[in-house]
Amino acid sequence: MTPSDFLPVWIALGAIPGALSRYYLTLLCAQRFDGDFPFGTFLINLSGAFLMGFLTTELQKISTEQWLNGFATIGFLGAYTTFSTFALDFSNLLKLGNTRRALLYGLGSPLGGFLAVEMGIALAQHL
Repeated sequence: MTPSDFLPVWIALGAIPGALSRYYLTLLCAQRFDGDFPFGTFLINLSGAFLMGFLTTELQKISTEQWLNGFATIGFLGAYTTFSTFALDFSNLLKLGNTRRALLYGLGSPLGGFLAVEMGIALAQHL
């Protein structure tokens, strides 16, 4: 048997630190920044997109095994990134009447996420 035969286990093992990283970074941002904007989710979405671009590119370069890709991208980043939370935060900003912040957040997250993925790919290709 190979490590890839246990892919669901590797994904679960990656999800644990991903979820904990998300949790603690959200707490840190809530303590440090204005509570009227979901900075934690915003930062997590952008850094997660950057890491997705970077890690997938790096892992492709070294022709990694399926288990490592599953651990890093499906497990860790799947638990770390927060798109469903993004959608809820966007909805809450609109319901609270924070239209400017909602637009900044709603447009800034996908656009910034795309740019972060591209930056991660570019950095990984130049290493």
